[in-house]
Amino acid sequence: MANVAWIGLGVMGYPMAGHLQAAGHTLTVYNRNAAKAEAWVAAHGKGTHRATPAEAARDADLVFTCVGNDDDLRQVTTGPDGAFAAMKQGAILIDHTTASAGVARELYAEAQSRGLAFIDAPVSGGQAGAQSGKLTVMCGGDADAYATAEPAIRSFARAVRLMGPAGSGQLTKMVNQIAIAGLLQGLSEAIAFAENAGLDVAAAIDTISKGAAQSWQMENRWQTMHDRRFDFGFAVDWMRKDLGICLEEAQRNGSKLDVAALVDGYYGEVQEGGGGRWDTSSLIARLPSNKR
Repeated sequence: MANVAWIGLGVMGYPMAGHLQAAGHTLTVYNRNAAKAEAWVAAHGKGTHRATPAEAARDADLVFTCVGNDDDLRQVTTGPDGAFAAMKQGAILIDHTTASAGVARELYAEAQSRGLAFIDAPVSGGQAGAQSGKLTVMCGGDADAYATAEPAIRSFARAVRLMGPAGSGQLTKMVNQIAIAGLLQGLSEAIAFAENAGLDVAAAIDTISKGAAQSWQMENRWQTMHDRRFDFGFAVDWMRKDLGICLEEAQRNGSKLDVAALVDGYYGEVQEGGGGRWDTSSLIARLPSNKR
């Protein structure tokens, strides 16, 4: 069991840290809103919280971060109050933020210069996966650091894999988000079409989900999409952040993301309609349907 620091107790980080605690690790937590860190410690009955990332990371073997974006990640890792300033030699920072591959490579190099290790390890599975401990984790970094960190990561993962050198985890997460964007738009159009055609939507989905159209999104979201319920899951605001990262990376590597760019614009329409905190399945809300 390791001494672990956890930095960032949002909707994902809060339950993920809890799984590490339940697995027997000793946790020290930090959150920008200190009340959230205090609440986490109280809810789990043990562990401690600290006032800065550096203080939380001081004696840790493994430091986990799960924050909002590149700038948030730099803020909690670098500078006098950042985790890097206090981490002991040989300690490993595992970052679960969905961020750019560029910042992952930047922080990997900074960690190396300090005698530390850095793994970019974004996750897929959303809030439900974090709560159930069944996330998919895509990692980039050195094999020896990954081998050390993997058992702890498995506390909240059903699948975890080293994808390559620094930045490879973030690039794989981009692949994931590109695939999901097109899939959700297709599912939205399919459900709205079934509604307009007067079909029994439940029967239609039950039938096609046993064929080539089957997907996790279909099995887990078709009913809430049909009911126009979007108050759960991964928010549109965060998906647009992720798709922005994908589109920027595509410009650098020469990829053509026509569908992802189109769906990003559709999510912009959902935001303009007040749905920024709705689940990503809310793409159906912008489509005409005789159900309404």
